[in-house]
Amino acid sequence: MSSYANTPTTQLAPGEAVQTSFTADRGTYYRDHAWLAAAAMALGMGILWALGNPHVWTGAVGGLAAVAVRAFYVASDEMAVRWDLTDRRLLGPGTHAVPLAQIKAINTLGSAVQIVTHSGDKHLLKYQKDRAATRARIEAAKAGHSDG
Repeated sequence: MSSYANTPTTQLAPGEAVQTSFTADRGTYYRDHAWLAAAAMALGMGILWALGNPHVWTGAVGGLAAVAVRAFYVASDEMAVRWDLTDRRLLGPGTHAVPLAQIKAINTLGSAVQIVTHSGDKHLLKYQKDRAATRARIEAAKAGHSDG
């Protein structure tokens, strides 16, 4: 049995309050996997064509099957992940806790928002329906946070 928690387990500090939560969006999850499946299908067919295999179409079937199986088995875990933004920290699954003052950069990668700390740690908030809004909300909290 895994000890991984999909939601934050870090205790809030006295006076700390959750401002908002970020969860994965099911439609975005399946859209991202559809794009991944299309790429895997094309790659599989391309490899078989380059190898001279007369059954190039099987690369499409294999690519689609691989991504579909992964999407099916991982969906419940990915949909349960939650990140909480407090007035002091970004709290992730389990004990992931990133003080707002330690955030160096907030990037977007596809439908994900990547948090990079001054020490180089990276965290992903995956499958965000509106990645720009997620990024803006974290940036606003960081800008409004005082270090003392």
